[in-house]
Amino acid sequence: MVHGREAGYDSRIEGNVVWTTLEAALTWMRKNSLWPMPMGLACCGIELMAAGASRFDIARFGSEVMRFSPRQSDLMIVAGTVTYKMALSVKRIYDQMLEPKWVIAMGACASSGGMYRSYAVLQGIDQLIPVDLYISGCPPRPEALLDGLVRLQRLLEMDPKLWRRPSGVELAA
Repeated sequence: MVHGREAGYDSRIEGNVVWTTLEAALTWMRKNSLWPMPMGLACCGIELMAAGASRFDIARFGSEVMRFSPRQSDLMIVAGTVTYKMALSVKRIYDQMLEPKWVIAMGACASSGGMYRSYAVLQGIDQLIPVDLYISGCPPRPEALLDGLVRLQRLLEMDPKLWRRPSGVELAA
């Protein structure tokens, strides 16, 4: 008999039967099936597409397919420069996502405006929507995005009620 605490969740396995709580099962499902909504707005969007290709295979980490419908996704990946003209659309898409929802700011432009210190560019997506995870780099490699997904999964496993955090986690490129 294997106890769940040894395996990392609150349950036990006896033969072919798993005994667990509803909360532990929901946490396991949420952690292992993040459905991303890609917002590839600039150069980082190319690296986001590369993460879904066969070489990096984002599907191994539970993000099987990118969902282009906000109502079918629970993870928004903002990859690239967000202008003030685009900000209202990004906010509207975020508001259409159902709870629980998480946001990853991918790249220097999404995190802090990047090299575009201009009147037309939003200096960080966190001024518009709450961000759970920051991935630094210009553009960040697909491996950095995969590492960010794994870190978000660990955060969800440690705190199942992680829906909104006031500040995100910074990742080095």
